[in-house]
Amino acid sequence: VQVRREEPGDEGFWRFPDGEIVTIVCAPLPQDLRQEIPSYTNPNSADYVALYTYADLDALIELYGHLRMLNPGNRVNFMTAADLQPDDYSSHLVLLGGVDWNAVTREVTKSRRVEIPVRQELRDTDDPNFNGFEVLDGDENRVFRPVLDASKQLLEDVTQFYRGPNPYNKKRTVTICNGMYGRGTLGAVRALTDARFRDRNNEYIKRRFSGESEFSILSRILVVQGKVVTPDWTAPDTVLHEWPSRE
Repeated sequence: VQVRREEPGDEGFWRFPDGEIVTIVCAPLPQDLRQEIPSYTNPNSADYVALYTYADLDALIELYGHLRMLNPGNRVNFMTAADLQPDDYSSHLVLLGGVDWNAVTREVTKSRRVEIPVRQELRDTDDPNFNGFEVLDGDENRVFRPVLDASKQLLEDVTQFYRGPNPYNKKRTVTICNGMYGRGTLGAVRALTDARFRDRNNEYIKRRFSGESEFSILSRILVVQGKVVTPDWTAPDTVLHEWPSRE
C-alpha cells in the first residue's frame, strides 16, 4: 500500500490520504468527577449524555470539526481510550490529554514506544507546583511547569504537540496533544486549527522540521480570564523546547 507522505506543517498537516481512518482518542472522565453530574453520566438516567463521560471535550469538538472539514473522504472516529479495539490502534491515532487520565498516551510515551527526550509527569492534584514536563537534555534534566496563582487559578499551562509514525502501524501516524491541564490540551489543538494562527504555525513546522519523520514541540499556553489564548509558535518565549534540536 502506497501512503502519500506530506511534509510536516504543509497545507495538509491535518489532511490524511482518502480512505484512511482517523481515530481521536480521549481519556474517560474519572469516576469521581462523573459523580458530580450523575444525571448526565449515569447510563440509567433519562438525561444520560455519553459525551459527558469524556475528558477534554472542548479539544475534541474543536479538532473533530476541523478533521471532518478537511477529510471528507475519510472516516473520523472518536472514542475513549477504554473503548479502543485492536483495529483502532492501526489507524491514524490522535491522542488528546496527558498520561494521568489517557491510558493510550501513557502507553505510547511511558513505554518508550515513542522515543523522544520528553516525559510528562503524572499530575499532582494536591500540589500543582510539581506538575510539568521533564526534558532529558544530555546529562541535564529540565522541567517546565504550568503557572498557577495563590488561589490555584491557572495562568499558564505547558503543552506538548508531537507527530510521528504510529508505533502500532508504521504506515500511519500518531499525533499527541497533551497539556498538564485541559486548557493546555485545547491550546495544543488550536495551534493548528485556529484560522488566525494555523498558517503561521504550519509554516513554522514546515521550515523547522522539514524532512523529519517525527517532531515534538513544548510550548507555553496563556490563560487570560479563564480563556485559552492560541499559541503563536513564531513568537518569542512561546516555544519552550523542540525536538529534534537545531544542532
